Amino acid sequence: MYQYIFFDLDGTLTDPREGITKSVQYALAKLGIVENDLRKLEPFIGPPLLESFAAYYGFDLEKSRACVEYYREYFADRGWRENLLFEGVKELLVRLREQGKVVAIASSKPEYFVRKILKHFEIDGLFDEICGATMGETRTKKEEVLEELITRLKLTKEEQKKILMVGDRRHDVEGAAVFGIPCLGLSMGFACEGELNKAGAVAVADSMQEIGDFVLCEGRFLGNG
Repeated sequence: MYQYIFFDLDGTLTDPREGITKSVQYALAKLGIVENDLRKLEPFIGPPLLESFAAYYGFDLEKSRACVEYYREYFADRGWRENLLFEGVKELLVRLREQGKVVAIASSKPEYFVRKILKHFEIDGLFDEICGATMGETRTKKEEVLEELITRLKLTKEEQKKILMVGDRRHDVEGAAVFGIPCLGLSMGFACEGELNKAGAVAVADSMQEIGDFVLCEGRFLGNG
């Protein structure tokens, strides 16, 4: 049923909570905004940064761009390492590849950092393709990343019908929907309660094991009929 499995990174394969929230905290401090509660900054995990600074702090484009640059100062230095791999990720990727699935990354994080993080966790070799955002503003939204990934993999219209997106936020679901791609949500990430179902996720998995079951068992979880 599903042959091409596209994974989001933050909140899906890794827990980037510390690195991202501290990077946002650092950026805000550069503008004189003190935020000591890092939990308030968790909504920044997943969506494009430019969009998030505008949405959550009402910044105009110029100020949002400045914040993204400040964010990257911290993230490039230490934020990318303040990250944890979710339990079972390596086993899941090996399981899918052993069954002949094409496995790829589709992340709104700049591709430079995506590759650096995957290499750090020693799982970069388990992906057939790794696609992320640009450092600029030409490829940041999930649908733009997906379009680039589909192009790199040279998938035909028929092959695109066998894609499954896996992500933890509505942006993954909505971005995939632009191409008619179903998205499996993941509850381990940073979505608000009901966010994934409201966005139209085909189902919501609670573990890496359940992701594998869903992919390999014709779109259902083992034990769920």
